Amino acid sequence: MLKETKHLKLEERMLGLGIQESEIFEKFILGSGKGGQKMNKTSSCVYLKHLPTGTEVKSQVTRSREENRFFARRVLCDKIEEQIYKRESTKQKLDAKIKRQKQRRTRKQKEKILGDKKANSAKKALRQPPV
Repeated sequence: MLKETKHLKLEERMLGLGIQESEIFEKFILGSGKGGQKMNKTSSCVYLKHLPTGTEVKSQVTRSREENRFFARRVLCDKIEEQIYKRESTKQKLDAKIKRQKQRRTRKQKEKILGDKKANSAKKALRQPPV
């Protein structure tokens, strides 16, 4: 039941974006990575190419080919949606946020932080009991 609704929602999304199954080139590739001998022998990695836009997607999230087909189509919808609406995806937003967090502080930011620290220490010094 849950699987069917998932697939129906994906089909509706694809139709909404104007993606048809006939426009998608699908290929199965040998998997790699964790999973041992079984993974190296089966073609569970899914490669999709949307022919009108030229958007390419690979998916090897699980060891199941059917699940990877679903995930690949979902990622393809995400990419095409980004192209159509010209907005950042959630992954791009997260990457940009992490990049900003890792940046070094500017001199002005450092001075402001030190000024705030000095002001707080002055307040705390006034809290001492009278001598």
